[in-house]
Amino acid sequence: MTSSTAELPLPNREQLATLYEITRSLNSTLDLDEVLENIMDRVIEVTGAERGFLMLCEPGKDEMLFKVARGLDRSDLETPAFQVSTTIVHEVERTRKPLLTDNAQFDPRFQRGESIMVLGLRSILCVPILVKDRLLGLVYVDNRLQAGLFNREHLALLTAFAGQAGTAIENARLYQVAVEKGRMEKELQMAHDIQRGLLPNTLPTLPGYEIAADWHSAREVAGDFYDCFELDENRLGLVIADVSDKGAPAAIFMAVARSLIRGNALSASSPEETLRQTNSLILHDTQSGMFVTVYYAIVQPGGAITGVNAGHNRPLHFHAAQDTHEFLPRGGHPLGWFAELPVQAVSIQLEPGDVLIFYTDGLTEAENIYGEPYGDERLVEVVRAAAQLPAADILKHILSSVSAFMGAAPPFDDTTLVVLRYTGTAGSA
Repeated sequence: MTSSTAELPLPNREQLATLYEITRSLNSTLDLDEVLENIMDRVIEVTGAERGFLMLCEPGKDEMLFKVARGLDRSDLETPAFQVSTTIVHEVERTRKPLLTDNAQFDPRFQRGESIMVLGLRSILCVPILVKDRLLGLVYVDNRLQAGLFNREHLALLTAFAGQAGTAIENARLYQVAVEKGRMEKELQMAHDIQRGLLPNTLPTLPGYEIAADWHSAREVAGDFYDCFELDENRLGLVIADVSDKGAPAAIFMAVARSLIRGNALSASSPEETLRQTNSLILHDTQSGMFVTVYYAIVQPGGAITGVNAGHNRPLHFHAAQDTHEFLPRGGHPLGWFAELPVQAVSIQLEPGDVLIFYTDGLTEAENIYGEPYGDERLVEVVRAAAQLPAADILKHILSSVSAFMGAAPPFDDTTLVVLRYTGTAGSA
């Protein structure tokens, strides 16, 4: 009887050949289930055990789970948890050393092992599967009828084999992780493409106005979005919004909110009604606990804008003729928060050359490597410097300014920006 690897004999030539063959077999696949089954089948083969069990530690859990349970004829065994010596399993798990007993019925180390006595176990061999001193699991074989079936050479061979098995298991797990990561990355890229496809491919036009927009996600998918659509031949609906969460949940919520706002905008009698109807539907149909801030504006001929703010960042209005600016009123609650939505429309009259900047907080709260936010003042200055340019160029100047400010700092939030410039009648800008 032994439980120490220090006294194990070195594998002989025949055992080395067997170990080489086993290792070659293990390295023939990266499928984890197949690896585990190969391990157990070869263990039964080289030891002649009546039964064999392979258990693995569950990542993040303080327990081992049975993965393979085999009989001598390689048949799967039922209810393996009730067929092994838990005393020996726990001992090997605790010490991380192999254990051999040639007759457990009379081994003084296990006289208190109830499962050994009840199951009538005699020859037992249990070896830990280690990778860099980290316990991955263990291999357990036994025989209920024959004492002395296993010897120290079996223990030496199985201990060496367990080292190879640990590497094979680790490789298979890493491969699974890589495959899953690749699948998730592919799915997220598809989700990103789908989400970008929900945004307007081309922006509608209305005489006297220039509109430019940009959208950047901090992750593969985003909770920010913008929309611009025709309400009728004389009016445009313009939306910018920011979902409270990030990642895939926010992206799904974004798609729902965008569709509801657009659908309600085409049938509602006012912008307030559009957002109230959308709020009611979100509260009724979703249980996510997320909400979305929205600024919804109706753009009309002659520089007339009607805007409704539902908890969103205040748009910047730059008055070109006076070289002054103001931030439009903040108002209301985000959609999906409360049943009551106290929003109020605000009328805005633009003069030729005036610029409206709609944005999400990912823009003004963008930080540099020192943790300083970009802020409102920088946004005002870059708009003032570029206000005489077309809307698309103003947008480029803002994005370049934010990018230069951030430097090497990574974005922590999605960023969406819409620039609306009123040119007035032809030739009056």
